[in-house]
Amino acid sequence: MTTVRPSEQMRDLGVVQYGAAVLAEAAHRFDLPDEKGTAEQTVETLFAAMERIARVHPFAKGMGIAAPQIGIARAAAVVQPADPIAAAIVLLNPRITAHSDETDEQYEGCLSFFDVRGMVPRPLAITVTTTALDGTEATTVYECGLARLVAHEIDHLDGLLYTARMRSGVSPIPVEQYRQTGRTWAYEQ
Repeated sequence: MTTVRPSEQMRDLGVVQYGAAVLAEAAHRFDLPDEKGTAEQTVETLFAAMERIARVHPFAKGMGIAAPQIGIARAAAVVQPADPIAAAIVLLNPRITAHSDETDEQYEGCLSFFDVRGMVPRPLAITVTTTALDGTEATTVYECGLARLVAHEIDHLDGLLYTARMRSGVSPIPVEQYRQTGRTWAYEQ
């Protein structure tokens, strides 16, 4: 019996894999409201991809996907919080405008190279400004695990993978060695 590697499974579900040029480039911002239709179509495509992926892999910590990960070089991402009844977060033209000095380090995975997990330091709170379809801007503060998910997706839109955020000398570990599967991120209270 042949075992399908996690990254192969994601590739088969339409996720662009590590090494693709679109993952290393900054995504193009939407000119809203002029590109409202294009933005809506991009978001619909992201939701469809997220739905396909969620059918085959559980995400106890929540999940996100950025447009470049499905081959669309536009500044859009969708994040589904860990709480299954929480509404998904749509990020159009997001940018982090502030972050807390307090950070923590947790393991992250990425759909674009799903065979490994990496220990990534990130701020415990971030302030993010996004653009609505009508062109207005909104600012939201995200904390702890949600801040981590949102920051990870914004990094994709800037052409960065989480490995760029890892401490010097630290490497990702094979998913088989990763032992926190199914547990939420731990935060000090």
